[in-house]
Amino acid sequence: MIKFIKRGSISEGKKIAIHLLSIIMALLVSGLIILIFTGKNPISVYMAMLDGSFGSRYRFNQVIVKTIPLIITSLGIAAAFKMKFWNIGAEGQIFMGAFGASFFALNFSYLPRPILLIIMAIAGIISGGIFALIPAFFKAEWKTNETIITLMLNYVALKFVTYLQYGPWKDPSASGFPKIPNFKTSAVLPKLFGIHIGWVIAIILIIVMFIFMNKSKLGYEISVIGESENTARYAGINIKRTIITAMLISGGLCGLAGMIEASAVSNTLSVEVTGGAGYTAIITAWLAGLSAPMIGLVSFLFALLIQGAAYIQTAYNIPSSMAQMLQGIILFFVLGSEFFVQYKLITKKNLEILINKELNKEGE
Repeated sequence: MIKFIKRGSISEGKKIAIHLLSIIMALLVSGLIILIFTGKNPISVYMAMLDGSFGSRYRFNQVIVKTIPLIITSLGIAAAFKMKFWNIGAEGQIFMGAFGASFFALNFSYLPRPILLIIMAIAGIISGGIFALIPAFFKAEWKTNETIITLMLNYVALKFVTYLQYGPWKDPSASGFPKIPNFKTSAVLPKLFGIHIGWVIAIILIIVMFIFMNKSKLGYEISVIGESENTARYAGINIKRTIITAMLISGGLCGLAGMIEASAVSNTLSVEVTGGAGYTAIITAWLAGLSAPMIGLVSFLFALLIQGAAYIQTAYNIPSSMAQMLQGIILFFVLGSEFFVQYKLITKKNLEILINKELNKEGE
C-alpha cells in the first residue's frame, strides 16, 4: 500500500526540515534509552554534553583539536568521492603520512623548527599520496574495485606502524614498553591562541579546496568523471591521468592530517595516531555533500558530539559503550534522513493518480 519514489527536486527548506526532524527523533530515541538503561534524566545528560564541549576553554580547545583532522581528511576524501572513487583508505593514508613525517622528526631534529616542520609536512603529503597512488593505479589500469583495495591497505599501514613501534623504532629508554621516542620541540607544531596551528591550516585548505573543486580545470574534470566516464571521454578528458592526480591530492591531504596529528597531538608515531579519523571523515564528508565549507561545519558539529559523549562518561559515570551508542543512534538518524531527501513516501492510490497525470501529459 505504500511506495517509495525518487524525488524530482526538493527545496532547501524541506531539506533542512527533514534534517532537523531526524535530529529531534535521534534525541528522543537516545533520551528514552538513557532513561531506561541508566535512570538518568536525558535533558540533564544532553546539557552535560554541551557543558563538556563549551564548559571551559580547555574543553572547547579539545573540540577544535578533534575537528582539525576531520576537516583535512574529509577534504581529501571529498576529492576522491567527487569522482566516485570510493577512497575508504584514508585511515591508512593518515598512518603513512604520520610515518613519513616521523622519519624526519626522529632523524633530523637538529634542523631549525620552521625548516623541519615544512619538511615533515611535505614528507607527510608525499607519503600519503604515494600510498593512495597504489589503488588509483590499479583502478586506472585494470578497473579494480577501489573500495576493497583501499580498505585492505588500511590494515597494511596499521601493521607497518605496529612493526615499527615494537621493532626498529622502539624507544630503548622506555623500559621495554613498546613506544616510539617522543619528538623534540623542533618537530612539534607551535600553538596559536592555545591551539596548535593545524586549525589555521584547516581553514586555508577549506578555501583552497573550494576554489579548486569549483573553479579549476582539474576540479571540473573530476566532477565530469564522477557524473559519467563516457561524457568525460567524449569531452577529451584523460581519465587515467585525472584519477591518479585526484588520488594523489586525496591521499596527500590525508597524509598531511597524519603529520599534524603525529606532531601536534601525539608528539610521536603510534598505532593510535589516527584516532579513527580516517573512518569518521567518510561520514562527515558524505553528510557535508562533499562541499568544502560544509565539511568545516559538519566536522565541527561531529567533534562536539565526540567531545560531549566523552565528557558524560565521567560526569554521569556512563559506560563508554553507552556514550558510543548514543553517537551511533544520532548518526543513524542523520544519515537515514538523506534517504528521505532523495525519496518520498507515497500511497498506492496517490501513485496511481501521479502515473495517470504523467500519462495525460504525454498524451497532450
